[in-house]
Parts: sequence; structure tokens; C-alpha cells
Amino acid sequence: MRARPLVRRHFFLIGAVALVLLMGIAGGLKLAFGKEQGEGGQGGGRGGPGGGGGRGAVVTPHTVAVRPFTDTIEVLGQAKANQSVVLTSNSTEMIRAVHFASGQAVRAGAVLVTLDAREQEAGVQQARTNVDLARREWERWRTLAERGIAPRAQADQYEAAYKRAAAALQAEQARRGDRVIRAPFSGVIGLSDAAPGMLVNPGAPIATLNDVSVIKVDFQVPERYVSLLRAGAALEARADAYPDTVFQGRVAVLDAQLDPNTRALTARAEFSNPGGRIKPGMMLRVGLSQGSRGGPAVPESAVIFEGDVAAVYVMRADPKRGTVAERREIVAGARQGGFIEVVEGLRPGERIVADGVNRVQPNQPLRLAGQGGGQGGGRGGRGGGQGGGARS
Repeated sequence: MRARPLVRRHFFLIGAVALVLLMGIAGGLKLAFGKEQGEGGQGGGRGGPGGGGGRGAVVTPHTVAVRPFTDTIEVLGQAKANQSVVLTSNSTEMIRAVHFASGQAVRAGAVLVTLDAREQEAGVQQARTNVDLARREWERWRTLAERGIAPRAQADQYEAAYKRAAAALQAEQARRGDRVIRAPFSGVIGLSDAAPGMLVNPGAPIATLNDVSVIKVDFQVPERYVSLLRAGAALEARADAYPDTVFQGRVAVLDAQLDPNTRALTARAEFSNPGGRIKPGMMLRVGLSQGSRGGPAVPESAVIFEGDVAAVYVMRADPKRGTVAERREIVAGARQGGFIEVVEGLRPGERIVADGVNRVQPNQPLRLAGQGGGQGGGRGGRGGGQGGGARS
């Protein structure tokens, strides 16, 4: 009998503790939610000064204007030196001395390599001795023949012997000259591993010599554009190594016939190369001009390409929201000098978004770069803060 009141007492005690815990949790939650709502209202007020203006995307405007565009045909060509030669030896011989350094500019006739020529020097000395002996013999028999002591035919034989000896001397001197390698024209020496004591074989390359004062470029032009070509016509070329540089040149010569397989004509252009910026072997994009015209143009950064569709954001005035973005599709034309020609879709004088198009959505309010948020947005923000406090 006494156990039942004890159980009841414990039951009521547990229930009371549970009720107190629930009331504590409910109070804590109410306090937390009330504080967050109050802070939210204040945050709205603080964000107010930039709130209304902050919703507008910050962009850079551009006014569409007419720019000149040149119709050009671009073809690829490979740069070649005006003159180029691989220096070799015509015999197997040892290098005695090297008179150049890799990358050095040399003049025509300069001695570049001296080969061992001791054998040739000895041959020249022997040939000179033979010439002297043959000349004295001929002169003696010529004198005897003139006096009538010796037959004229004998004197003629010694004269022929003298001429053969002189020819042999010239041959020995030529062989000795082959042991001295000279620059056939002015140019720049390429990389070389030649060194004294190296044995060179006939035809083995010793060094390369390139005249890069003028660069030649051979390129092919399709048959339908052949009428644009003539000797002396001005050309422009660009290289990937110098994207911001335009090289000026001219058409030097045209081939006499078209390639029957490609139906294209090969032309050779010449470009002056001060400083040697264009290197032989570079690929150049050669431009052939077809004429120029004017048309509306926009910066490349203002155009959005989505597949085959091109579009821009036009800055349109809205009486309620100010300046908003209007997405408009255009027909893009030529691309030159960082601008794109607009064939259809825009008129000169219209303002578009030139920079920041990735942050713009259709019908979104716009704010010009360098301008802060409006005061109206700030007042709205402060009102929002007060309203938030009232709701909490």
C-alpha cells in the first residue's frame, strides 16, 4: 500500500522536470528567433545605402560608331632568308682554325674556316719551281730558234711545256684556296659546333649563313583571287610571335603558271626585316586587300557568341527603373583591330554594354562604372530595417 504513493510521487516529479525543460527550450528558441529577426531588420537598414544601386550591374558603356573595315584575304606562307647557304668542305680535311662565332654577322668574302693545307702548300711550291724551269727552257729555245740555230718546232714544244706548268700551278693554287672557306655573301652565321682539330668530310655541314636583311615569303592564292595580284602590290603580314606588329611588304614576282592540282598561283613577297625580327621558317599570315568600307562597329568584348548567334546588350532607358539591359541579336561581319563589324541589328549612336556583359541579365538595371549607389536605395534600405524591427 505504501509503494503506490511512492510511484505516484516519482511520476509527478518526472513530469514536472520534463515540463520545465520544455518551457526552457521554447523560451530559448523564441529568444533566438527574435534576435535574428531584429538583426535582419538592422542589416536591411545598413545595406540600404547601397541596396537599390547594388542591384544594378556595374558596366562600361560604348556608343556605336562607324569604323573603316578592309576586306582582306589571308593566306599562310613560310618565311625564307633572302639568301641561305650551308657551308661545307669539298674534301676530307682537318680544321686548322675557326674565324667566326655562332650568331655573328659577317661580310661577303670574310674568312670563316681554315683547313689544313700543308700538302697543298707543298704542291704550290713544286708547281712554281716547274714553271720557272719551263719558262727558262722555253726562253732559251726561243732565242736559238730566232737566231736560226734551233728548229722552230723545238721552241714551240718548250713553249707548250711552259704553259702546261703554268696551268698546273693554277690548279695547285685552287686546291690550296679550297682549304679556306669564305662567306659568299653578307649574312648571319647560325649555330655551329665547328672547332679546330675537327675532321670534316665532303658535303658535311660546317655552319649555315643566312642573309635576313630581306625576308621572302612564298604563298599560294586561289585562282579566283589572281586578279588582285600584281608585281609591286603592297602587302601586310603578321606573325604569331609578334601579334601586335604588322610587317609591310610587296609582291616581288608571280609564278608563270597555276598549280594544276590546287588551281592556285604561287606568289613571292618580300618584306624588309630591320633588326632580324622575322626568322626563316616562321609562318606568316599574308593579307591581300580587296578594298575598304565603313560600317557600325562594337568592341569584341561587347559581343556574346552562343553557337551561330551573336548578341549585345543595348542600354535602354526605362521611366521607372532607369537604364536597363536589352538583349539584341546582331549579324556580325569582319573582325579587325579589336572591333567587330555589325551588319544588322544596331545603328550608329546607340549605347551598348562594352564591358561586364558576363554580369548582365536581360532587363536588369544597369549602373555605369565609377558611379555609386543612389540615395533612394538607401532610404528604401532604412525603411526596410525599420519594418523588419516592427515585424519582429
